Amino acid sequence: MRVSDFDYRLPEGLIADRPMHPRSHSRLLELDCDGGIRDRRMTEFPALIGKDDLLVFNNTRVIPARLYGRKSTGGKVEVLVERLLDEHRVLAHVRASKSPAAGSQLRLAEAGLAVEVLGRHGDLFELLFRETAPVLELLETHGHVPLPPYIQRPDNRADRDDYQTLYAQHPGAVAAPTAGLHFDESLLEALRARGIQSAFVTLHVGAGTFRPVRTARLEDHVMHAESAQVDGAVCDAVAATRARGGRVVAVGTTVVRSLEAAAQQGELYPFCQDTRLFITPGYRFRVVDALLTNFHLPQSTLLMLVCALAGYAPVMAAYRHAVEQQYRFFSYGDAMLVQRNSRAKQDQLNAV
Repeated sequence: MRVSDFDYRLPEGLIADRPMHPRSHSRLLELDCDGGIRDRRMTEFPALIGKDDLLVFNNTRVIPARLYGRKSTGGKVEVLVERLLDEHRVLAHVRASKSPAAGSQLRLAEAGLAVEVLGRHGDLFELLFRETAPVLELLETHGHVPLPPYIQRPDNRADRDDYQTLYAQHPGAVAAPTAGLHFDESLLEALRARGIQSAFVTLHVGAGTFRPVRTARLEDHVMHAESAQVDGAVCDAVAATRARGGRVVAVGTTVVRSLEAAAQQGELYPFCQDTRLFITPGYRFRVVDALLTNFHLPQSTLLMLVCALAGYAPVMAAYRHAVEQQYRFFSYGDAMLVQRNSRAKQDQLNAV
């Protein structure tokens, strides 16, 4: 398939730049296993999950990863931390009129944080924060919420909570696992009241999730790496779900990527490393049966993943319906519940 196959028309007015309040009042488009479409609300989500099913969430925590400042030459610079290497070193994207050289100095935030450029690794720069406090503490004090590039406004204090799931635990993401943003305490309580089982993986979402695919053919694209962890408790929970005949329902594409990366040997095993898994139509799913997700950018790797699970034609039809019905798109937008269907399975057979 070609990247252009995953394009669709999206009026700019449907891009949500602020979240729904309460979170669970977002709309929900259900795409069933036969390609049928139903317009629902997130408040209906618990009724769509069976008591034998397993919900798997991503408990990564978004860090205030964006800093503004100046180079030693006086030029403006913007730093977006991609990954914490230790308490004082990071890998980061650096935007400036001219890329800083190794050994050069940066002064970031109003406090003038002292940062040295240690070197470059591909698109990323290794930076050393010379302050006594750990980087994570400095970011919490001086950093900005790294809102996606399609949200055309500055971040504000409300984004500190809005761009974070209620169950966020492990800091390290620079983009939210946005399917989880639809869950408020009332919705989580409704799931608990129904006795729905849950488990948690950790995938630190990187800025690469917004990177456009610049190749014409899918097979030529090199997927960005993200750090994922799937522990033994998750593997046991999936096995128990299979034994009772339930479905594994991923809350977000990051959960799909984590679980499927951990099952590349054929069975689901504990996993703690980087993954570059690129899921496209024809992919053979080993773990995930259904997915709650947001609406994704045209021609994005995330849209390709959803098409791989639920079938190319049904998903693209659902997106056209969502545009016609004026659903809210992207990170702060509405949700979509999709299941593996017969067309997706046929895509797999055709790819063999």
